[in-house]
Formats: sequence, structure tokens, C-alpha cells
Amino acid sequence: MKHDALSLLTGVLLAAAVPASAAGCYADYKAKQDNPLRLHYGVAEIRGACNANAARSELAGRLSAQGWTLLNVLSVFGEEGLAQRKNSAGSNYLRF
Repeated sequence: MKHDALSLLTGVLLAAAVPASAAGCYADYKAKQDNPLRLHYGVAEIRGACNANAARSELAGRLSAQGWTLLNVLSVFGEEGLAQRKNSAGSNYLRF
């Protein structure tokens, strides 16, 4: 009986942890293109570790593949920060 209770408790704890790790991670950033100079502000989902260094590495590659250079990552945040940044990012909202 103790084994069943322990298994149930373990299952409940694991299930409770899944939503926290499944929560989205996002970064807002600035990027540029040269000749002619173009700048943009954007918001992107981060699929790796949820920190600024990981976001820089991930975004630099994604942006570079489309001819953009990452200038800086402004912040890393969860889903609660998406709505307030959507209008500012415009067409670069979750584009890269």
C-alpha cells in the first residue's frame, strides 16, 4: 500500500511540474540589416534555455539566416509579457 501511495504522489508531483517547464519563453530584441540600413524590434519564442545568453545564440542564427544581424536581446520573459509587446513588434511579433 505504501508503494502505491508513493507512486501516486510521485505522479502528481511530476504532472504538476510539466506545465511549469512547458510554459513559453520569449525574448524581445533589436536587429539590423545593412545597405540600406534597416532596424527592427521583434519578439521571438526561445526554444532552448530561458535566459539572455541562450536567447542571443538562438536568435543570432535565426536572424542571420534571413539576412539580419542581432544587435541585442532586451529581455527574456514568459507568456505574461507577450500582450504588452505585440503592438510594438508589429510584423516581427513571433516572426523569427
